[in-house]
Order: sequence, then structure tokens, then C-alpha cells
Amino acid sequence: MHPNDDFLSAPELDYDGFRAAMREDWGWFTPVRETNIFASKVRTRRVFGFPVVDLICNTTRLERTELDIRRDSMEYYYVTVQNTGESSIIHNDRVENITAGDVVLLDSTRPVTFISPAQDSAQWLGLQLPRRNLVSHLGFEPQGGVCVRRQTQAARLLCQLALDPVSNEEPALALAENFMRLAVYDLLGALFAPPAPLGSRHNDKLFARVCGIIKNRFTDPEISPREVAAETGISLRYLQKLFTVRGSTCSQHISSLRLDHAAHLIERRALMKTGEPLSEIAYACGFRDYTHFARGFRRRFGSAPGAVVEGPLCAAARRPLRS
Repeated sequence: MHPNDDFLSAPELDYDGFRAAMREDWGWFTPVRETNIFASKVRTRRVFGFPVVDLICNTTRLERTELDIRRDSMEYYYVTVQNTGESSIIHNDRVENITAGDVVLLDSTRPVTFISPAQDSAQWLGLQLPRRNLVSHLGFEPQGGVCVRRQTQAARLLCQLALDPVSNEEPALALAENFMRLAVYDLLGALFAPPAPLGSRHNDKLFARVCGIIKNRFTDPEISPREVAAETGISLRYLQKLFTVRGSTCSQHISSLRLDHAAHLIERRALMKTGEPLSEIAYACGFRDYTHFARGFRRRFGSAPGAVVEGPLCAAARRPLRS
């Protein structure tokens, strides 16, 4: 699937060389060190202004960890295509088993793990999309971890655009390149738009019960989607489906409640001038890590926790999850 032979003939990179080649455009990724000698090939390029990476890696496990995320603070979406063979991707409480040509949407601000069979060298293509521009164009925030199979026409078109070497060899007019970027956004919208709510009265009641459980326990740092599913009496997969059809995930809903509660406490702190440590507020809301809390707070409300002065935060940022 690589029309350019220069990628397959590129020099091999060791562990440090691989991480250095990825770092500038993609941030930190961590191949798991194994007993055999690590080897990889990386080609970075641009298609219609989007960063693209082609890579081969002989490790059975490649991760973007919480530490990697804190280390680079990069925020973008990216679609990953398995070029050959099979692998599994773990992201946002989902496990997707993918084969050649499948397209998976991922979020750089959430951990991800790529797992490949020991006998294969994993071959992937990644296409990076700026978060703000994509969300603005689509009108919704897509959820990382969703897989679209290769049989889908939009998936085939997207792969063809990302793989076509013509965009590298013949510089396009700026206007034409802008239109092609919009075409890529539209393809992503066709692939990853959330389905409409099921409308089932039973599902609505069940979802309300799930939300009630989370509302009563979101300050508990030990709460997890698996525990919520068990307390509700449903499978983890069914719990995920209840949130997926509403354009969210259970983990994101828990985090949203924690951030809203933290915003209320910080507003009260500013109003009463108590000087309560912000880290104590974060921990009281269920966050284990202050840096993770501060990053999520800024993303949701547009300002750092310490920058909040007397007066309410923007109410538009506090959107309830639709039932």
C-alpha cells in the first residue's frame, strides 16, 4: 500500500531514533522494550497540510502513555490505518481488533496501546488533524477509539488520499489544498458522526440510572466504568453502548462531573477568598493527578484553575449529556 519505495528502503531506526523521529509532529510514543533487537522505519510527510507518518515497528506493543501525554501536552486527533496484517488498539475503554484497511480515530490526549502479533512487524499509517479545526467543521466532538471497517466507501477514499504520493511531488495551489482539507474533514464526519440516540424508553431509564450512580460516586477516585456497569447490573460493553449513542463515553462523563464540581468549588474559593489549595479541590473531586486535572479544566473552561476570579465560569461550557 506504499507507492513510494523510498519508505521501505529507508534506514532502520533504533529505540531512541524512533522516538526522536516521531517527537516533532506527533509527540511521545513508547515502544515496549523486548528481548529481541528493536528496529523500525519512520517516514514523516504532509498531505494537504496535514502531518502524516508511515511507520514499521517490530515491537509487539507500542503505547502513548499518561506520562507521554503529560510530557508533550499535544492535542490533536489522528486516524490510524493498519497497512498489512492484524493488530489490536486499546483506547477510551474500547478494544478494537483491526485488519488491513480499517480506519481508527484516536485522541492524542488519551492513552492508546497498539498490540501486534509477535511474528509480524507492525505497519501503520497515521493522519493527524488539528482538534479545534476538526470540531469546528464537524459541529461535534468525535470520540476516540471508534473503528470503521475497510469496506466503507469513505474509509477507502480517506486511505487513498493519505497514501497518494502525488500530493508530495506536485505542490498544489493554496486554494485547492484548502478545499482538499475540507474534503478530508467531510470524510471524517461521514465516518465518525455519532449515531442518533436509540429512543428506547428502557434504554433511557437505564441510562438515567447509570447517571444517578455516577452522580453519587464521581468524587470517589476508585470509580471506573467497570464498577458502574457492575452496580447497574449490565455488561461493560452495554454500558459503553449507552454512552456511545449519545456521543460520549462513561469515563468522559465521570470526568465532566468532576470538572463541573471543581469549577463550583473554585468559584466559591474565589468569591470567599479562602485560599484553599487548588490541589485539595482537585483531590476532593476525585482526581488523582493535579496536572491531569488542570489540563482538563483548561480544555473545558478556557482558563487555568488558578486564573479563576470572582464570578461564574462560562455557563456554555457546562453542557449536560443529553439523555
